[in-house]
Amino acid sequence: MISRLPSLGAAVLLLSACSLAPQYQQPATPAGATWQVDTPQAEVPQRDTVFTDPALQRDTVFTDPALQRLIALALDNNRDLRLAALNVQAFEAQYRISRAALVPTLDASLAGSRQRLPADLSGTGSTAISSQYSAGIGLSAYELDFFGRIRSLKDQALEQYLAEQENRRSAQIGLVSAVASAYLTLVADRELLQLSSSTLHSELQSLALIEQKQRLGVASELELAQSRITVEAARASEALYQRQVIRDGNALAQLLGTPVPLDLAFPASLTEVRIAATPALAPSQLLQQRPDILAAEHQLRAANASIGAARAALFPSISLTTSAGSLSPDLGGLFAGGSGTWLLAPVLNLPLFDGGQRAANVDVARTGQEIAVVSYQQTIETAFREVADSLNTQAQFERQLAAQDAQVDAGERYLQLADQRFEQGVDSYLTRLDAQRSLFSARQQRVSTRLAELNNRISLYKALGGG
Repeated sequence: MISRLPSLGAAVLLLSACSLAPQYQQPATPAGATWQVDTPQAEVPQRDTVFTDPALQRDTVFTDPALQRLIALALDNNRDLRLAALNVQAFEAQYRISRAALVPTLDASLAGSRQRLPADLSGTGSTAISSQYSAGIGLSAYELDFFGRIRSLKDQALEQYLAEQENRRSAQIGLVSAVASAYLTLVADRELLQLSSSTLHSELQSLALIEQKQRLGVASELELAQSRITVEAARASEALYQRQVIRDGNALAQLLGTPVPLDLAFPASLTEVRIAATPALAPSQLLQQRPDILAAEHQLRAANASIGAARAALFPSISLTTSAGSLSPDLGGLFAGGSGTWLLAPVLNLPLFDGGQRAANVDVARTGQEIAVVSYQQTIETAFREVADSLNTQAQFERQLAAQDAQVDAGERYLQLADQRFEQGVDSYLTRLDAQRSLFSARQQRVSTRLAELNNRISLYKALGGG
């Protein structure tokens, strides 16, 4: 009888299960989900293929050696990325559990028992001792998936696992972008700190000169007070950026998951940092590249599969328990001829009345699928808007930086002339003070604009799905 069990298991496995899940159809792309590129083609190159190597793309975009080193540290040590990877492992294990339900669970057993019965219960008038030994293999409560309920649950688990993989990739791209942005912010604040320190040094020299002139009766108390105001303003600015640099370093270290290397060579200014313009994808390619769009589509497929599982629950189910083996009162005769035994116990579960619970589960699954469609389309709209924003602001940043460079040049000339006229007694110190403030403000704005322009390139890298 044991020899019949493999053929029985094979017959069970060959039972084909129909699926009650609706045929998946990718939703239409939302109307207007595209972008117009106003940026010159030379500044934003196009490409026809999708990047498949994230590390290669990162090195192509983030060419700064110090930044590449920080990104590598973050990818190795960031806790959020570790959690994302562990979530992927958990979903992968859950998928394997769902997939395992498709095949029977085959168990082997070997059991024995001895029992003593008192004389008044033995039926023989004397004490009796009975023994029973058994050995066998079989499967227990295996559901025959005629209507595809288990298969749909397996498909749902698979799509959720694939969605979590895309979420992990999205987390990685977000981490790279966050590290790059934090690095740029730190470089910018270090540059502004240096600007404040040099301004303070210059103003202290001017204050010493005015104090000397005031002692000689050449400068007034008003000019001395104005100079002291400028000095204290520069001192306050220096303290502000000293605090900002400390905070920037702490924020960067948190992203890295490890302290910022002490031997890291920071550039002196943002002009030394190079972030390449990310090649732009076609709108259709973005659907294949951006991880949040891919994750939303996998969630939509999972919702589609859940409808099949809910529909299948409306129909009868058959579970099968079977075993074959040997049964004997003596251990020595357990495998002797004539001791064979078998069990076949199919169970039919027929839903009759549940107060509408199963039908409500179908409605819930259908509503979840509709929600997933809307979420998928919203994700596409958000992605296209982010790409359009990043692409179409790049040229404006270039024009703004050119204007601010000219403004700084004009401010430097203004301060030079104001110094000369003050030295010659033609203008008051107030004119020189205004020139100094204007130049300092123009330099600050130029650093801020450079930071925003580089962050826009990072946003484009992220918006295009790291490619």
